[in-house]
Amino acid sequence: MKRQFLAALGATVLLATVAGCGSEGPAKKPAAAAPDPKTMTGTVTVWLMNEAQTTWPELVQQVNDQFAAKYPKVELRLSYQNWTDKIANLDNAIKAGAAPDVVELGNTETMKYILGGALAPVERSTFDNSDSWIKGLADTCTYQDKIYCVPYYAGARVGIYNSQLFQDATGSAEVPTTEDELFSALDRIQAKNKGNAGFSALYLPGPYWYAAMSYVAAYGGAIARFDSGGVWHGTLSDPKSQQGVQHFVDLVKKYNRGDWKVNELNQANVLGHGKAAMLYGNGWEVSVAVAPITGDPKLKDTVKLAGMPGPNGKPLPSFIGGSDLAVTSRSAAPELAADWIRMFTSTKSQQVLVDKDTLPNNLAQLGPLRTKPQTAAAANAVPDAWFIPMAPGWGAVEKQNILVTMLTDILKGKSVEDATKTADAQIDQLINNPS
Repeated sequence: MKRQFLAALGATVLLATVAGCGSEGPAKKPAAAAPDPKTMTGTVTVWLMNEAQTTWPELVQQVNDQFAAKYPKVELRLSYQNWTDKIANLDNAIKAGAAPDVVELGNTETMKYILGGALAPVERSTFDNSDSWIKGLADTCTYQDKIYCVPYYAGARVGIYNSQLFQDATGSAEVPTTEDELFSALDRIQAKNKGNAGFSALYLPGPYWYAAMSYVAAYGGAIARFDSGGVWHGTLSDPKSQQGVQHFVDLVKKYNRGDWKVNELNQANVLGHGKAAMLYGNGWEVSVAVAPITGDPKLKDTVKLAGMPGPNGKPLPSFIGGSDLAVTSRSAAPELAADWIRMFTSTKSQQVLVDKDTLPNNLAQLGPLRTKPQTAAAANAVPDAWFIPMAPGWGAVEKQNILVTMLTDILKGKSVEDATKTADAQIDQLINNPS
């Protein structure tokens, strides 16, 4: 969940109205006036991940100052969490009736709390740039047409490659922009490094279902879909999904010279230790590839990021990463909590992230990062990014490793047709039941 971030809610403003008297009925009582923010009291507790403290502390201070100026009598309590124990801390706080008012959730964490009733719905239109929120990120906050959090920032998987190996084999240190050209380059790299035992021009682990589903998305397929009858059902056996699965498997078989059963958790180490020219992963994996022990510090200026070409002439659709901000359902001050989130995700606040080369929550401010060398790869992968089904039983599907088993079976010799049909049947048994 490294560098994954934000979620939220909206505040309702009561308008003072006075109904006139008439002969058609008794006069209506005037509506209560909206409270004066300067006189409001209470406490708002905010949990942010520690990246906010280390990477953009000025944004946190800016928003807290803005909140204090608007609500001078409201106490704001801010604490920073670590990814390793945040979930346990939050679960315990919820059970004890002491949940924070605002909590940052990694986008893969939101579904658990939405389905568990721990998050309050918010009004999308009350937040800046909500009409251009990155769809894949907004989807992580959406369930049954309601919004339960606010996108904070985005992330995407991209191509991570050793530019020197590309230069030596092809005469260019850049990754080609089309898949056919990429395959040609990879073939030349593989041939030039034939003396390097176990070397993979493209290291694509066999059980890497996030990558496999990116190819499924590229062909227009999906893991599962929500039908008109209000039921989720597996769609991996649909022809377009099968095309994507087959494409992924073909790449694993052609380029991965390691053990196909090994997952992607340590793929950056493979690149860092000179056993791969390219992989598909999160941008932060560069730091692993160039660190002592896990990689080689000498590769600091050699390992680079690039858009991963997909089979349709576009960048390969990425699994959307990032964070969301949410108001918890038992907050004693939901309007105040929502307003803090509104300030923290405003256009002004998002610009602070953009200035630090972090992908914002909306397409309007993403634009400049799509042409900037440091951010173009991830920024261009985000608009077409995909996300796991926001279904009640998705947790059980993941827990039972249905996608991993499907891919492993295919690599062992089972046909794509049979393996995807088996996976769909298993998904259908689990995906509609709360896990």
